[in-house]
Formats: sequence, C-alpha cells, structure tokens
Amino acid sequence: MKLIGSVTSPYVRKVRVVMAEKKLDYSFIQEDVWAPATTIQQTNPLGKVPCLVMEDGSTLYDSRVIAEYLDTLTPVCKLLPPNGRERASVKVWEALADGVLDAAVLVRLEKVLRPEQQQSQDWIDRQWGKVHAGLRTMSEDLGDDAFCMGIHYTLADVAVGCALGWISFRFPDIAWREDYPNLARLFDKLSERPSFRDTVPFLA
Repeated sequence: MKLIGSVTSPYVRKVRVVMAEKKLDYSFIQEDVWAPATTIQQTNPLGKVPCLVMEDGSTLYDSRVIAEYLDTLTPVCKLLPPNGRERASVKVWEALADGVLDAAVLVRLEKVLRPEQQQSQDWIDRQWGKVHAGLRTMSEDLGDDAFCMGIHYTLADVAVGCALGWISFRFPDIAWREDYPNLARLFDKLSERPSFRDTVPFLA
C-alpha cells in the first residue's frame, strides 16, 4: 500500500498513527496539494490528502474511510468496536475531533491565503467558536476517564490526539492545555506512544 499525504496534515497523521498501531507496511509519498505541479487529483479527484493507494491501484480517500478500512485488515490493536452503540460512540468522537480540526484549518487558510484586508474577522470568530465548543465537549465527555471510551484505547483517542497536536503545532498561543487539563493529560499519555512520537508534525 502507498499512503499519499503530508507530514503536517492532521488527517494524514491520523491514518499514519492507525497504520503504526496496526503494524501495517506501507510506503509514504509526500505530496504538497497546494503546489502548482501537484498530481494529487490523479488519485483523489477532490485534491485532498490522505489518499491510500492499494496493491491493485484502487484508491481510498478521506481519513475516516481509510482508518475504518485499515482496522479490518488485522486483529492487531483493534481500534473500532465491531458494531452497535459503542462503535457509533467512537465514530462520534472521531467526527467531533475532525470537526474541531476542520474549523481550525479554515482559520489558518483564512489567515494564510487571504490578504489581511480581505480577511473576515466574523468568519474567523465563528470558526474559533466551533473549536472551543468542540474542545469543551471533549473535555466534558472525557471527564476523569483514562481514554475517550473509558479504559480502552480506540480510534477516538487517535482522532482527538491528532486534533490537539495540530492545534498546538499551528496555534501554540491557544491555551487549551490550561483550559482543559484532562485533555492535556490524555494528550501527554498519547504522545508517549511510538505511533504518536514517530508522526509529530514538523515544517520541512
């Protein structure tokens, strides 16, 4: 398998963490989707990463789709319950973490891609409102539990850890650790796992 992505994308990181936890072999092909010469649309018509290219040349895209597929490939470190309410709860956690990321990414794109005089502060504030509401909900739902789903490490923790890591990477001034100490404890615990240590985002 080949994974097309970037070392700074939190969505790509989620897939890389899953592949590490599942002990899956793959080659990682870095792609800058913002570069004029990008070829990403040859594998994903939406022009986004991550994109997983399988042995037969077929592709999967969207981190949630890819992560769910990867969890079926081996019984090692099952990250999703087989069915029912617990599985749905893990997917809700993942949707919440990805939603926080989606809003934070929109803030970054607004600030980086638009000239300052064309930026909409109302739009930026609206996205930050989503980020903070999402973080608050994560903290309330986590409570004093060891992991998002209680005592079990799941895809929910992978998604939350990648979201928190990217916010720290791109917006170090956001004081989420002070506001939500239980999320900070979870993030610190996750950061000790080899799958997270080996995928820390960095600027090339």
